[in-house]
Amino acid sequence: MKDRERTEKKILDAVGSIIASNGFEGIGINAVAQKAEVSKMLIYRYFGGVDELISSYLLQKDYWVNTNIDFSESSDIGKSLKRLFREQIRQMRSDITLRRLHRWELSTADQTVRLLRERRERNGCELVKAVGELTCSPHAEVASLASILSASISYLVLMEEQTAVYNGIDLQSDTGWEQVAQGIDLMIDLWMKHIRP
Repeated sequence: MKDRERTEKKILDAVGSIIASNGFEGIGINAVAQKAEVSKMLIYRYFGGVDELISSYLLQKDYWVNTNIDFSESSDIGKSLKRLFREQIRQMRSDITLRRLHRWELSTADQTVRLLRERRERNGCELVKAVGELTCSPHAEVASLASILSASISYLVLMEEQTAVYNGIDLQSDTGWEQVAQGIDLMIDLWMKHIRP
């Protein structure tokens, strides 16, 4: 790893650490420079400013921006979709900064968030298109199903910190989340039967 890459990683790791402990409101060039033990000028040189710094961090962390959408090696599209949504659950539950990102995004509409949404939307549309082509399904049908499943996961993960039980499911346990994942698997199985009777 080159010196610049190592330093950029150190700076972005500092951003993540600050978000985990203080939320996005705690991000500032001074705080990041102090946490990363680098000069403010280096942050400005590498990232431009605080907005660009946050954008860089968000774009490397967001699940749907960075999801691999290549299903060409999979003979079982249903299994691949189940794995995709289970991975969303795993990542969001295990990464406090992802949860903070989703909360922050709901209350912010600045350029940083717009850029993140555009990238996520572009990747999501490519995913929907790929699944539609592989399953010979209408775009609207695939988009609806993907939106409902991904949004449900995001919502329930955010609820986990505030609500122990949702519809009788223990959101604060792995057992409860396995129940949620099995429900998603069932919906995907039913959809696959619908498109391939």
